[in-house]
Amino acid sequence: MVIDALRTPEDRFRDLSGWPFPPQYVENLPGYDGLRMHYVDEGPADAETTFLCIHGEPSWAYLFRKMIPAFTGAGHRAIAVDMFGFGRSDKPTDDNVYTYHFHRDALLAFVEKLDLKNICLVVQDWGGILGLTLPLAAPDRYSRLIVMNTGLPVGEEAGEGFSAWRAFNRSQPDLAVGELMARATPILTDAEKAAYDAPFPDKAYKGGVRRFPELVMMKEKGADDLTPLSKDGVETSLAARKFWRETWSGESFMAIGMQDPVLGPPAMNFLRTQIKNCPEPLEVADAGHFVQEWGGPIAEAALEKFGIA
Repeated sequence: MVIDALRTPEDRFRDLSGWPFPPQYVENLPGYDGLRMHYVDEGPADAETTFLCIHGEPSWAYLFRKMIPAFTGAGHRAIAVDMFGFGRSDKPTDDNVYTYHFHRDALLAFVEKLDLKNICLVVQDWGGILGLTLPLAAPDRYSRLIVMNTGLPVGEEAGEGFSAWRAFNRSQPDLAVGELMARATPILTDAEKAAYDAPFPDKAYKGGVRRFPELVMMKEKGADDLTPLSKDGVETSLAARKFWRETWSGESFMAIGMQDPVLGPPAMNFLRTQIKNCPEPLEVADAGHFVQEWGGPIAEAALEKFGIA
């Protein structure tokens, strides 16, 4: 079945600040007939290590523009993918299309399509909620991890910070994405703020933006159970926690944006207990939730830690 979707006009992405990377596309991934997924692919195709960068809500691959040059400058391959509904990827018009497994299965199909190996996962926000589950399907493809301001929720009660964010998002069906990014990341220039708005000409393109907070596997404060929308993914997330706690044998690097009110130090310190042999984190004092905006030094520190700088 072909999924109805919108495609953001290419001229919306012309001359983006700090974004020299040409677009690449895959089409018709299994189960995603008619949909086109965007990614950037920099560095040698035959590099030993591939850094797979996965964004969250409501950002896109642009968030990794300061990390990609550090990875490629050290001789590695860097891929940053846009999930469906975000960036240059197609955007299904029916909000109900966006589910946990719709996104996860697309990422799995993407990795298989490109036949990526010796992957260093680079994840934040939903990029981690989903990305941290990908090795369950093919653990031999993954050798390293860079993890930033994310989590693996399994049905816990939401804290006040996330509850407030979900309530705000519900009240904004045409969320001003650039404004949100600028509030969370005061160092953004007007041109960078505009780049975060670029994927979304109007609210018809924002199904993924509206939907992602509803899919987080956390209960409303005081609720007895998860909402039907947020029940998907709990079992997968539980299996992922077990994998990272007991099976993972690769190298890990954690960076924390210390000003994040939702997925800051408490959440990340807990996640660290779930990742086998995860070292002490790099604390980025001025960074908020979108810690990749301070990404150059983070990438360089991770490369140094891994001994592949």
